Parts: sequence; structure tokens; C-alpha cells
Amino acid sequence: MERAHGRYPRPYNLPATMKKSLPILATLLLAACDSNDTPPMVNLGIDSTYHIYRMQKLDLRPALTGSAYRWFLIEPDGTERLLSTSRDYIFLTPDEGTYRLRFEIIDDATPYSYDFTVNVLHEEVEYSPYISRVYEYRPAPGQFVNEMPRYEEGDTYETILQKAEESISGTNDTMITLGGFGGYVTFGFDHTVVNKPGEKDFRIWGNCFYELTQPEKKGGSAEPGIVMVSYDTNCNGLPDDPWYELAGSEYASPATRHGYSITYHRPESGHTPVPDEDNSLADNRYIRWTDNLGAEGFITKNYFHSQDYYPKWLCDDEMTFSGTLLAPNAEDIVGDGSYYVLYSYSWGYVDNHPNEYADLNSFDISWAVDSEGNRVELPGIDFVRVYTGLNQQCGWIGETSTELCRAQDLHIATGSITPPEPDISE
Repeated sequence: MERAHGRYPRPYNLPATMKKSLPILATLLLAACDSNDTPPMVNLGIDSTYHIYRMQKLDLRPALTGSAYRWFLIEPDGTERLLSTSRDYIFLTPDEGTYRLRFEIIDDATPYSYDFTVNVLHEEVEYSPYISRVYEYRPAPGQFVNEMPRYEEGDTYETILQKAEESISGTNDTMITLGGFGGYVTFGFDHTVVNKPGEKDFRIWGNCFYELTQPEKKGGSAEPGIVMVSYDTNCNGLPDDPWYELAGSEYASPATRHGYSITYHRPESGHTPVPDEDNSLADNRYIRWTDNLGAEGFITKNYFHSQDYYPKWLCDDEMTFSGTLLAPNAEDIVGDGSYYVLYSYSWGYVDNHPNEYADLNSFDISWAVDSEGNRVELPGIDFVRVYTGLNQQCGWIGETSTELCRAQDLHIATGSITPPEPDISE
């Protein structure tokens, strides 16, 4: 009954010969049959043997029901380790080998136990440790929008999405911008990133740097982006499952606002720019925003970037984003708006520390929390979403906008040659 198996199993009919080990179940199912009749097939929905690749999910969905369920891993010494008490179970492991599992239905009328084997193999084509696909790209307005990636006449959402994917896949290391607060990108790898206890699981590169006068204060161009993760529980390969925030150092800060929402309004046709008084901004009232706190303001336009800041490939005249709003991190250290320093938060955000600080740009799936702030245990993740976490204007420097160019699964070897650090000069 062996079957070579891809990512997801399909229900399989148990042959009658196996019913010798299931006397209680067979008796109940065949109560209406004469003892001389040939027993019919029992649709359990679980095979006796599976073959899957490491870091790929085996979606087990038994057809039989009961009052309770248990899934066990049977260790080599015969001891059993409880894996789940749900009816359905997704088996996932980063390690090759043969695994013995047991499924039990706890029910007074029809108790049931079934052992089966999962053979975990090394993938035929080596996994990439880097981004393989971009699923969504929706930046908020900002000074690098329509430039990173570059908009060309006739571009649609689909073509811009493709450009974003080409920019940050593998080690292409071309920066994309997320614009102002809430702008986001959703990406994934060619495998499930496994949550290894006590270890950082993945890393993301941005373009942060420390300013030279006071490097010990870790300030410069930190534009923190918040990380969300999702596990493909419905196994359809799409980012439509629940999302969880990775709670960084500021998650529980009294200055952090959860449930924040902002709406950006496209400038009206024929909008007349309003320069600021000292002529450091080309338009001080460029793209209006309103939020759920009753506040409003503007994404300003500077003289360094004269293109449209509102995504030209989108038809919507309004864009709304929601999420966690971090406290402002910028200081006008001169006092006249000529020199802003954006200070880094301690840990847990993208584009928050220079790339050479690998640990400070790496993330642990175990930081995941639900919408109520409760810790969530995820065996792994299939999708990552990064969004700008600040709503902040810094004079002629412009809005605070998260940028990124690469992500890496830290559990996949990169080979004998380490790729160079990306250029952050953009």
C-alpha cells in the first residue's frame, strides 16, 4: 500500500484485509451484513505509508469521526509523544528519516487506533533559502513609489507585482519601497520555513544605516517595518489563512497603538502644489491622509523626487491600511528641520538596523501573537508580510517608509559561497 506522495494526501480506501486489525470498527460498520458477506471498503482517509520531502506539509484529514482525537509520534524506543488533539493534522519536519505515527479516535461507541509511516526524503531539487514568490505588493504613497520598482506607462497591478518579485527574489537585491504607514508586500519561499525552538528562523534585509556622529545611539535612517506571518493551514498555496504579528520590542509599549487605520486620498486633478515657507518642500499639502483617531495630515513632496507618489497602477482614489502603529522614532536634532535622526528600536523590525547586524535583522516565528496579543504556536510559516510601521514626516527627508530587498530562511544552507551584502545606496 505504499504510495509516492506530493504535498497533500487524498482519501484512500482501506482494503478489507486490514480490517482484521479493526474488529470493533468492522463489527459496527457491518452490523447490517450477514457474516458470510464480503466486507465492504472502509474509507479511513489515511494511507499506511507516505513519502514526502522535508519542509513540505502532509495534510492528514481522516474521514471517520469521533468525540475526540489524538495524533502521536512513536519514538524509536517505543514511547509516544502527543502531537495534536485535532481531528485534522499537518505533519511537517525539517529532518529526513522514517517516522511512525499513530492516530486515535476517542469514542465510547467506536474507539479506533491506526499506525502508519511517513518517510521524509531530501528534495530532488535543492530548496532556495531566498524568496521565490511575491504574492502581494501594495505600497502606501511615498517618495520612492513608482520608482522602486519603476512604473512604466501601461503597467498594471500584475506587471508591477512581477517587477517586485524580480527585485527581491533570490539575491537580486533590488530595493522595493513600501511607502508610508501600512504599505506592504507579501512573499514566500519554495518550502515551508520551519519554526525551530530557540532559534531565529529567517532574516530580512533593508537599507538602514547609522549616522556617524553618535553611532552608539543607534540612530540614522531606521524606518521600522512590522512583520506578519501565516501558516498555510488549508494547504491551497495562497496567503488566505490567518495572519499573526511577530511581536517586536515595542509591541507592549504604551506608546504603540494597535488597531490603527489610515486612509490616503489621491490628489485631485489639477492640484496646485503648496511649497512650505522655507522652500525646502515642493508641496507641503500633497497627499492627504485621515485616520481612525480623528487626525489628518499630508504626505509631502520634496524636490528630490518629482514623480507621482500615489501608485499610478492603481485605480482607487483612496487607499486604507490597518495595523500596529509604532511611536515616532525621529528627532530633529538641530531644531530647524535640517537634520533628522531616526533611531532604531531594539529588535523585531525590518529596515531597523544596518544589514551587517544579522541577529538584529533576524526573526523568530515563536514571537507570533494573535489579534488579542496571545502567543501562537506555529510549526512553520509559508507567507511573510512586511508593512511600514510608522506614520511620520521628517521635513525634507520625507515620510518614513520601510524598504527591503531580500529575505532568507536561516535553516537552509546557502552553499559554499556566501552572497554579497546588498547595496543600500538607493
